Amino acid sequence: MQEKDGKYIFGVVKVGDKGQIVIPRDARKQYDIKPGDALLLLGDQNGMALVKTRIFEDLVGQVMEGLTK
Repeated sequence: MQEKDGKYIFGVVKVGDKGQIVIPRDARKQYDIKPGDALLLLGDQNGMALVKTRIFEDLVGQVMEGLTK
């Protein structure tokens, strides 16, 4: 794992026959990803990102609170 200014390179992963990838151990450790965790796949024309759904749900909750105030 290489880290610079809070940005990481965890290495290269390959897509298997079923479209699956393995998240490298260092990345799972860094982001506390455990078996059974749900991840949200986001993307645009430049690429993709995985986000724990718990984090996304927390952000949506904060936005919703702001709307009701």
